[in-house]
Amino acid sequence: DIAAELFGPSPPMPSEEFDKAAVLDDALVTAGFTRPVAIEVIERFRFADAGQVEAWMRSHGGRLLLDRCDDQQLARCRELIAQRRENPTDDLTSVLVNAEIDGQRLEEHEIVMGFFLLVAAGNDSTKATYTSGMRALMEHPEQMRDLVEDSSLIPGAVEECLRMYPAFAHFRRTATRETEIRGQPIKEGEKAVMWYLSSNRDEDKYEDPDRFDVHRNPEHQAFGAGGRHFCLGTALARLELKILF
Repeated sequence: DIAAELFGPSPPMPSEEFDKAAVLDDALVTAGFTRPVAIEVIERFRFADAGQVEAWMRSHGGRLLLDRCDDQQLARCRELIAQRRENPTDDLTSVLVNAEIDGQRLEEHEIVMGFFLLVAAGNDSTKATYTSGMRALMEHPEQMRDLVEDSSLIPGAVEECLRMYPAFAHFRRTATRETEIRGQPIKEGEKAVMWYLSSNRDEDKYEDPDRFDVHRNPEHQAFGAGGRHFCLGTALARLELKILF
């Protein structure tokens, strides 16, 4: 509903607009289009208004980072938590405030960290993949033309953008037991770095893995490989990207 209200139906792109899009650079796409859309979606979840999110981003060099929360941001989070505890609504903040795990409600600091995780991930991730995907289309105008002329290719193109340009290059995990991966021993407690960029371009899985191809419609690990660490915002990210493209 949020996406439909924000964007509505997407009319065919006129040829003159197609020509304009072909000469835009990724910085203009980010500043003029992708960033406002990402911020608007965050605002509709009632975490913060667009002006607050934009100000927080400017204070951190264009990004929202969990390790750089200032007093104003933390105070705003606590204010929202108090409001929703007293007067719950149907927004996502109320869901977090009233959520229970094994009969226990989340503590305030857990809600605050969940708040910033969702806001940061919802802003940076979609913006990064869309901007990189648009740049790839600008560099491959024949593939951009294919999408303009046949919108049924967009869902597969989104998956190819996620494969080639995942929002996060890597994550670190801690081994819970001793194991071995492709001959490399890993001891319990050691840190292991998972490179999504490498996994998504595995020569054993993809033909010509470094080639961008909107016709590929691949499987990938941009959102993780399932299990407990699978991305919470997968459905929203895919929906936003489909509508944006």
